Amino acid sequence: MADKQKIKVLVVDDEPNIVEILKYNLQKEGYEVATAEDGHKAVKTAIKFQPDVILLDIMMPNQDGVETCLQIRQIPELKHAFIIFLTARLEEYSEVAAFDVGADDYITKPIKPRALMSRIAALFRRDSKKEQEKGQIKIRDLNVDRSSYTIDKAGKTITLPKKEFELLYFLANNPNVVYSRDELLHNIWGSDVFVLARTVDVHIRKVREKIGEDYITTVKGVGYKFELG
Repeated sequence: MADKQKIKVLVVDDEPNIVEILKYNLQKEGYEVATAEDGHKAVKTAIKFQPDVILLDIMMPNQDGVETCLQIRQIPELKHAFIIFLTARLEEYSEVAAFDVGADDYITKPIKPRALMSRIAALFRRDSKKEQEKGQIKIRDLNVDRSSYTIDKAGKTITLPKKEFELLYFLANNPNVVYSRDELLHNIWGSDVFVLARTVDVHIRKVREKIGEDYITTVKGVGYKFELG
């Protein structure tokens, strides 16, 4: 994991007590911390602060966490930031919505500081392993470049959010191999994060919308595979 002294965490929540507790515990661990109390301020602060991790409440005044996450994911300078949703809501659709807009993790309240620190550390460990896999994959008219997180299709550059890119890279790096949803969840999101299987379907659909329908095939009742051609 990177040196905590160099890691910036943005805490976004409209409850002052939660913000103070999280800020105290994060600073105690050596993280640099900034805070915001609503979605609008979160986006402005994120652009200025350039956080490595964003802890984002879902239910907030002015602008909720889902819309805030969506806006942040569209800012190129912040595309590598980890976003962890913090919420008291337990409905499945809230979790699906969170991962649908690019969340890396989802933690329900009340938040246990030690567990949160462990989840943050797990994200960096998993990211460190992926960084060691840097390289380019050229299949058919696609050039998938992990070093720059970009995709070139017949001379046109396509930008994908981090998890969509990692999903495409993993499948393209293992062409003609069928992976179940559980296997994709484990390889892309990791075993430290509980993610609904439906999240994989959502991300596959979004990747297809951007690169075309004829690269990733659904194997009914089994999973997905990348077609070598």
